[in-house]
Parts: sequence; C-alpha cells; structure tokens
Amino acid sequence: MKKYRLILFLGLLICNQYLFAQQKQRLSGNWEYLKGDLGGVWEAVRPVKEGNPESVPFWQKVTLPHCFNATDAVDPDVNYYQGPGWYRTQLTIANPYQKGRTLLHFEGAGQKTQVYIYNKKVGEHVGGYDEFTIDITDEVEAFKKNEVFQKEFKGKIPVEIRCDNSRDLEMIPSSLSDFNVYGGLYRYVNLVYTPQVSLDKVFADASVDAKGGSGRLTVAARLLNPDGIDTISVKINLKDPQGNVISSWKKEIRAFTGDKVLWDTVVKNPKLWSTDQPNLYTVETIVNVKSETSVHQEKIGFRNFEFVKKGPFMLNGKRMLLRGTHRHEDHAGVAQAMTEDMIKQEMMMMKDMGVNFIRLGHYQQSRIVLDLCDSLGILVWEEIPWCRGGLGGDIYKDQARRMLTNMIEQHYNHASIIIWGLGNENDWPGDFAEFEKDKIRAFMKELNDLSHKLDPSRKTAIRRCDFCKDIVDVYSPSIWAGWYRGIYTEYKEASKKEFESVDHFLHVEWGGDSHAGRHSESPDKALSLVKTGVGADEREGDASLYGGSARVSKDGDWSESYIVNLIDWHLKEQESMPWLTGTAYWPFKDFSTPIRPDNPVPYVNQKGVVERDFTKKESYYVFQAYWTKMPMVHIYGHSWPVRWGDAGEEKMVKVYSNCDEAELFVNSKSLGKKKRNIKSFPALGLRWMVKLNEGTNNFKVVATKDGKTITDEISQQYQTAKWTKPAKMVLEKVSEKEGVATIQVKLTDDKGILCLDAANYITFGLTGDGSLVDDQGTSSGSRKVQLSNGHAIISVKLNGGKSVASVKATGIPSAFIEL
Repeated sequence: MKKYRLILFLGLLICNQYLFAQQKQRLSGNWEYLKGDLGGVWEAVRPVKEGNPESVPFWQKVTLPHCFNATDAVDPDVNYYQGPGWYRTQLTIANPYQKGRTLLHFEGAGQKTQVYIYNKKVGEHVGGYDEFTIDITDEVEAFKKNEVFQKEFKGKIPVEIRCDNSRDLEMIPSSLSDFNVYGGLYRYVNLVYTPQVSLDKVFADASVDAKGGSGRLTVAARLLNPDGIDTISVKINLKDPQGNVISSWKKEIRAFTGDKVLWDTVVKNPKLWSTDQPNLYTVETIVNVKSETSVHQEKIGFRNFEFVKKGPFMLNGKRMLLRGTHRHEDHAGVAQAMTEDMIKQEMMMMKDMGVNFIRLGHYQQSRIVLDLCDSLGILVWEEIPWCRGGLGGDIYKDQARRMLTNMIEQHYNHASIIIWGLGNENDWPGDFAEFEKDKIRAFMKELNDLSHKLDPSRKTAIRRCDFCKDIVDVYSPSIWAGWYRGIYTEYKEASKKEFESVDHFLHVEWGGDSHAGRHSESPDKALSLVKTGVGADEREGDASLYGGSARVSKDGDWSESYIVNLIDWHLKEQESMPWLTGTAYWPFKDFSTPIRPDNPVPYVNQKGVVERDFTKKESYYVFQAYWTKMPMVHIYGHSWPVRWGDAGEEKMVKVYSNCDEAELFVNSKSLGKKKRNIKSFPALGLRWMVKLNEGTNNFKVVATKDGKTITDEISQQYQTAKWTKPAKMVLEKVSEKEGVATIQVKLTDDKGILCLDAANYITFGLTGDGSLVDDQGTSSGSRKVQLSNGHAIISVKLNGGKSVASVKATGIPSAFIEL
C-alpha cells in the first residue's frame, strides 16, 4: 500500500510540476470600457464617489474580446469611430514562482496600445494584428508597496489600457483599404506566470523529402532570462500524432541569448500532414532551473510542398488543386471581436464547404485560426497589412518590418502555412504626395529578403502589384472576370495569359457581390452591356458604382442568381486547367468596409458566400457541389419565396449536388433523372426546364451516391400577374418568439401586386419600449437596406412593452405597425 501511495504521490508531483510550469489565464471578464480619451491615466484610477464630478465620464462593463466598432462600422448614418478608447480592470496577482515573471500577453489589439499599472506606463505596442507581451513584474511589486494597494484597491492590481485606431498615414494598413481599421482589445488578453527562466519562443523546423520517407526536425529556442541565470537543463520530447514520445534529447547547457539550435534529428517515415489527413506531432521543450520548470509545446507537421515552375502545386509529391477562400476577422454585432467559438464555427463551415486553402486577408490573424487550419487541414497564405496607399517614411517601414518579423516568428511552427504575404494592392496610391514605383520595389525587395532570411522554407507572395511581380516567389494578378471587367466566360483565357507571365501563378480574389435573398429570372442580362476581349483585370475606378464603362459590378442586379452562375462557371473551368496551382474566392463571409456606403447593405462588402452572421447564401452549396465528398444535394432557391413569369412559361430549376444522379419531383410528379456531369454548365448538368403552376409549387430532389440516398425540398410561389410602378408599402409582423418579433415590408403597385424586381432603399424605424436589432451588417439586420425582390425584414426586441414600427422610402408613403 505504501508503494502505491508513493507512486501516486510522485505522479501528482510530476503533474503539479507541469501544471505550474507556465500558468496562463484568459482575462475575459471584469473589464470596463470608455469610448474617447481621458485627460490622463489618473482619471482612470482616482478614487471616485458616486455622484461626484470625478464619476464622469461613465465607464461601461464589457467582456473581452471587445471592439470599439462592434456596431458603428455598419451604422448607415455615421462614419465609424476612429480614435482612442480606454479599458480598465483589477487583477489578483499570485505568481507561484519565486522570482518568477508576471506577463500580460495580448493576442492582438488595435491599433496603438499603451499599458499601465496604476498610473505608471509599463509598455506599448504599435500594430493592430501581431501578438505582444508586456512584463509587469517590477511595477506590480512596486505598486504593492503603495498604501493604496490595500487601502483603495483591496489587494488588487489596477490595470489600464489605452487603444487607439485614429487615422495615421504613417501606419499600416492604410485607411484607404477596403476594410475597417478597428480599435479595441478585440482579441484575447492573457495573464501569464513564468518561472525565473522560461522559453520565450521555440522554432521547430519540420521537413520531409517529397516521397515522405525521411523527415528532419531542427529545434531552436529563445529564452526569457532577465536575471541572467547561467546554467539551465533542457529536455525536448517529440510526440507522434497519438501522443507517444518517439524521440528525446536532454542536456545541461549554459544559458544563451538570442536564438540557439538545440536539437537536430532524423525522423524516419513520419506520418505526413496533408489536407485530408492533418497529422500533427508535438514538440515539447522543457527548461529546468532550480527545481522550477518551463514547458513549451508546439504542434508541427511533416509535409513537402512545391509550386512547380510554370506548373501546378504539389503537396507530398502529388498534384493538388488549391481550392481556397479568404477570411476577414469580422462578424455581425461584434466586428473584429470574434470569440473562440465563433472562429471555430467559421472555420468548420469553410472546411465543410470543401476548402483546402485560405488566404488570411490582409493581416496576421488570431493564433486560434492558425491552430484550426493545422488541425482541420487547410493550407494558408498569411500576410502583413501593407495594403494600399503607397509607401510612407521610416516609421511606416519600421512597422512593416516589425510586423513581418513578428508574424513569421509567432506562426513559424504551423504546418498549414505555405506562404508569407508581403503586401496587397501596393500599386494603389493616395496616402502620400509621392508615389514612386522604384521605392516601392526597393522596399518590397527588402521585405522579400527578410522573409527568406527568417524562414527559408516558405514562399513569399503579393497580390496585384504588377511592377513588383518579379520580386516575390508567387504572384497573383487581379482577375475579376464577369464582375469588375469582362464576362465570366473569359476567365480561363485571362488566367492563362497571366499564368504565362510569371514563374509561379496563384489566383486569389475572384467572385462578385450578391445581396442575400435577391434572385433574378434573367441574371445574366447585364453581360450584354459589357465589352469583351479587353481582359478581366480590375482597373482604377472599376470598383466604383459610378461612371466608367459598363460592368456587372455597376450595371448588374447583384442577385444571388448571377453570382451562382459566375461561381459555377469558374469552378467548372478550374477543374479543367491542369496547369493551375489553385484559386481563392473573395471572401468567405461578408465583411464591413468604410468605402462602400452605397451598397445594398451599407458599408458591407457583400461578396461572401455567407452573410456576416453565418447565414448561408445559395453560392455556398455550389462550392460544396464541386469540392466536397460527403453526399450533399441542394435545390437552388431556398431564399427565393416567389418566382415570376408568364403562364405556361418554362423555368429552369437547378440542383447543386456532388451525387452521381438526381431525380426531380415537382408537385409530386417526377421530371426524370439526370446524371451529374462536371463539364456541363450550369449546375453540373442537374437542371430541369419546368412549367410552374400559378400559386404554390413544391419541389423535391432525390440524389444517390455510393449507395446513399439524400433529399432536399422547397416550396415556391409562382406569380404571373404583372406589376407596374411601386406605389405602396405593406408592413406586417411575420413571427414572434421569446420576445423578439420579425417584421417584413413588401412593396406593391397601386393594385397591390408585389413588385418582385423592386430594389428600393428602405429605412426601418421604431418608437416605444422596443429596440431594433440593427447595425448587424446583414440583409435582415440593417435598418437601411435595399429590398430583395420587393421585400425586406428586420427583428425587434419587444422588451415587454409596446412599440410602433415604421418603414419609409423615397417617393412612397411610409407604413406603420403596432407591436
């Protein structure tokens, strides 16, 4: 019995050693926020009695992550706030290590950050997207000697943080960028305790030959050793994907400064990391000094990739078509302050859509995102936010160098990353009186050399800066066939021309905007206006809704129907381009932008395949039909309640599926089976011409794959009555659940016939006890929005009382409803 107790005691001792090796706590709760600036940090900590003048301005309670611009980024009536804001909290500091260090670790904050303990500044950081750490050890100990530590703060440490996203021409990214430059503590903040000596960073370089037979692992490290301890004991364990230790190294060495290679070893027949089987090994590095231990764990993967010169992309010796998308860190109701659960949901939706590649635009993103890319099997292009505006001075360039260095060092070990992006649209002037291509080229060359010095194993890339395309390893031109220029059937020809102009071509950013819930019976109508044969590259002014030559982005209907056709054609063509490395659709999700106030949802880039709140558009299922293996089937038009046309007119019904065969039933009658054919456009051959009945029509599809049968069903109305000029709005409540009502406006002519092509701007209003659920940046969460096929909806929190909702539109009488 004593023997078993001893074993149990030793086991608990070992567990406790690792438990206290490096403690980390997310600081999510107990924060207060103040929009605007203070006269000084003293205003955040001075003793205040309720009702006294010092109690103004008022602080609001918030949880982290938190963004200044959670709602105002998509407020249709104001410019989003750019300026300072303050956060404060009080921490209980209990470092378990004798002579240990106490750190505040920021996973990202926008855009300039200053950190205070009581009224003393302890650190600052410039840059909105890279991680940084502030050592607060000495100031915490000094504050504990202040009488207010116990008297006023009851043994807690007051922490104040000033964030500032003011416009600044000498910062990247430029405020000309097509996304909001957000402010706030919009990623997690962590309280970290470390021993006297700990590991600051571990760099694990995992490589393998193209056949996957022989792997190599080189582990280097950087210490956090402010007291200059002389001798340390280091142990490194390599664990396989099942968690078994397969190799170890241990040695007592002299402490070092800078980066030092500790272990270089061969790994025979490693289990390869791939997008289908993302096998991850663990490198566990343990530093021991005076019975205190620092443990650092990194996930790594053994994989070999190659961009073949004038050819395709290879992963582990086999050709892979990169099927990609883009991610902005942005979401309805929170802006950039996405929680870990939100991020997980988003990344899982991408993987379920069939994505194997992602470009993170246009800045370093959360470590949570990269961890998920590693574990889900999604290859990554990650870039710094040198985006638009031109090139600034020394302060500007220092920030770009620093952010590139931080991005590479902080995400070095991620198996998913294959490309470091150095810039985006650097041919776009505007921030400076001087715009010299030679100077931009020289700085691009400097960043390219720095990237290869920091990480020789990965490629560099930029998008849309032709006069720098020879500098980087991989180049993406701007090809927007069928949107900003040309028609979508020119896509392959335009891509082939650009492919031949560089050694390594990768097409990132293509697609177009769609207003969720808007559909069309003649979606390609605008193509007849567009000049062909002039190329598909976006040019100055093409993104504007005003002036210039005809283009779908300006003259089209922004319907889901058109974008589904455009995407369908692109994906069909990509499957028959054997030289193509791959592409990335822009973007996965709608996101806010300050430069698009006139869009159907104001201040929202609507090119996503899902809305800003994860609501799927019809285009999501087109990607699934081409890219996924698990059986799926989807009848186009789930968000299209009413179709229109003449009595007896045939209408196309499209089904998107990866199944071998599908049978369509309309009003319980079979219209026959169709075979899936990836070369047949549209809908991979799964399309039927159908005469619809006036009124309700029920559709059901039965699809089979690998012996499995799956179905999908929708109902649609068919309207043959012709409408005239919009004349009247009808406002009605369509549902109510748990104190939230959904109201809908419909636009009709003077005879009450629904105007199904109406795209008027309407504005919802509310007075009384309730509140609109608006400023979400979605088609159903914006008080000002364009109609989708003559209707729009919004939700109202009733708050247990009575309200009157209204809707107005130019030239049409307003409508009201009591709730």
